Amino acid sequence: MKAKTAHYTEIEPTRFDGGPAKGVDGRVLIGKADGAQNFCMRLFVVDPGGHTPKHSHGWEHEIFIHAGEGHMLLGGETRPVSAGAAVFIPPGMEHQIQNTGRQPLMVVCLVPAAAPEL
Repeated sequence: MKAKTAHYTEIEPTRFDGGPAKGVDGRVLIGKADGAQNFCMRLFVVDPGGHTPKHSHGWEHEIFIHAGEGHMLLGGETRPVSAGAAVFIPPGMEHQIQNTGRQPLMVVCLVPAAAPEL
């Protein structure tokens, strides 16, 4: 197994812009292809006015807001978030990330290896 360093801009994004998502670029920063056996680290960049889909799943995940500001829908409750915020989402809780600011909202997300990487 090899160590990895890469700037996020070196990783090609997957664009989500239609259906339940609007204006979101997703990148797998560290995943199975890198030899990660326990977790997947992802970066989502949400455009101003954009959002991820409302969804829930059977695994927990952890989120860190790296830049920007917005709202997190967490189980029917909307909470403001901004750079520096850490969010824990338990399994089964409906959630969504919304960018309410004027700059991109950069969100680092960790999920277990058994979850889909994107």
